[in-house]
Amino acid sequence: MIRLDIASRKPVEMIDVTDAVCRAIRASGIVSGIALLQVPHTTAAVTLNENADPDVVRDMVMEINKVIPFEDHYRHGEGNSAAHIKSSLVGCGELLMIEDGAPVLGTWQGIYFCEFDGPRSRRLHIKVLAG
Repeated sequence: MIRLDIASRKPVEMIDVTDAVCRAIRASGIVSGIALLQVPHTTAAVTLNENADPDVVRDMVMEINKVIPFEDHYRHGEGNSAAHIKSSLVGCGELLMIEDGAPVLGTWQGIYFCEFDGPRSRRLHIKVLAG
């Protein structure tokens, strides 16, 4: 397993980890197979989306905060229920195909670590399997 350390700087942000994930896959030496990305946090997530236009990420953060507001009469005592909900909706894992030592992504796709309860020190686990 490969572990990427990620430092978030905002309460909610999407951090482009595409290059770091590609380097980790390349370093594994696996040319063809799959990579499982997994976030071991209940208030963070991982997703794929467009990484060509930064307004897409801005729009996503803006809308997810509208749909799941920070304050909404939540009962969870820690005060971060919105982050837990966002994490569950986006998801804590992604499965990527690997060909020629790199993840198979669409032309505009990037890999994002999604912070919903930052700023914090976080991890992204990557398991690369030949196949």
